[in-house]
Order: sequence, then C-alpha cells, then structure tokens
Amino acid sequence: MAEHLQAAFDKPGRSPGNRSLERGIEILRAFRPGTEVLGNAELAERTGLSRSTVTRLHAMRSGCSELLVAAPIMREVAEGNRINVGLAAPDRDEMVYLESIRYAHRVALRKVVSGQRVPMELTSLGRAYLAVAPAARRRILLSHFQSRRGAQWPALAREIERAIAQVAANGYCGESWQPEVVAFATPLQFSTMPLVLNVSTSTSESLQSMERELAPILLQTVARIDAELRRSPDR
Repeated sequence: MAEHLQAAFDKPGRSPGNRSLERGIEILRAFRPGTEVLGNAELAERTGLSRSTVTRLHAMRSGCSELLVAAPIMREVAEGNRINVGLAAPDRDEMVYLESIRYAHRVALRKVVSGQRVPMELTSLGRAYLAVAPAARRRILLSHFQSRRGAQWPALAREIERAIAQVAANGYCGESWQPEVVAFATPLQFSTMPLVLNVSTSTSESLQSMERELAPILLQTVARIDAELRRSPDR
C-alpha cells in the first residue's frame, strides 16, 4: 500500500521546493530506531539517491528558509512556555518531524525527535495537513485509512471531518491520541512546502481546557514565523 500511495503522489507539476522536501524526507526515512550514524555514502545507498544529491539535500535542509526561521522561534516558545513544539511534513500516509523541541513538564510516553513518524489520521499534525491537502490527494489518503482502519473508520472519519472544519474555522485543530498528551496543530499556509506546526504538552487536563492556553500560543508562533519570513531577503 505504501508503494501505491507513493505512485499516486508522484505526479508532474510539483514545485521544486516540494521535490526537495520529499527527497529530504527520503533521507530521514533512512534513519530508524537503533540506526547507527550514517555517512553520505550509506545514506545514498539506503535512499537510492546519489551522493551528490544527499550532500545537496543536507545543505538544503540547513539552508531551508522555513526551518532556519522557525527553529529559533520554536525553541524560544518551547522554553518560555515549557511545552513541546514541532514542525512536520507529510510522507505518504504519515507525518515526519523535521524539527522537534521537547520542553514539557515531564517526559511524554514517546520521545519525539527529528525524523520521528506519527500516524496522519490520528494526530493533530496529520489532520491539519489533511485540511489543506489537495483534494485528489486527500481522497486517496482517506480511502487508504478506511481500508486500514476497518470498523474503526466511521468514528475516525467523523473526527477527521471535525478537525478539517476546525482548521477552516479557527486555523488549527486539536487531538489527544496519546494518554495525557494534548496537541494542537496548524498548517503553514504561507509556506511553499506542505509544513505543519504543532504545540503539545503532557497534562491531565482536557483537550478543551488546554485549548484556551495552547491555541493562542500556536497561532502567535505561526504569525511570528510568517512575519520573519516576510522580512527575509530570500522571499
């Protein structure tokens, strides 16, 4: 099914930025739990990309304006509010973290690091992406999730529909797919790449209660990133 999804998404007309991001994700995909440090030669072998391409993509990630601008702001927000802040992109039927700054009150059940993958259909990250994904891609993904989730799908589909409506109405959606962890996410609609920002924290409070605290932080963070990008000479 992963191959089917990838083939469906490999269409002409994608922007150079999107193609660069997709190749960058190929590099992140090469890392799995327990993987040793990989050099360019090993990365090229695992991803099927040339060594020169791997080298360029390392440089691309280091020089990506969105990441360069977002990272220090994300760190400041995480430390100032003692929350987690992440930036992710879609990869087939999952979301992959490009940057993740963990600063919660206590350690969450799953440690999230750059390259970590989370389910698209279950998370605020994934649902925020689905809200702005091209219609054809969203249909393919929803059909895939329906096949995968079986009897769970009707309830899950309603949750995704609500999240899409929340993004349309408020600019963000929220979810608590892990015990005592709440997260809110918003798509970076000003970006040339399909990026999603989220904030999360470990808490026993309800999603609705934490929305009043975290949603304004999320939207203010996105506004700061947007403002900084607009001031960038490369934009």
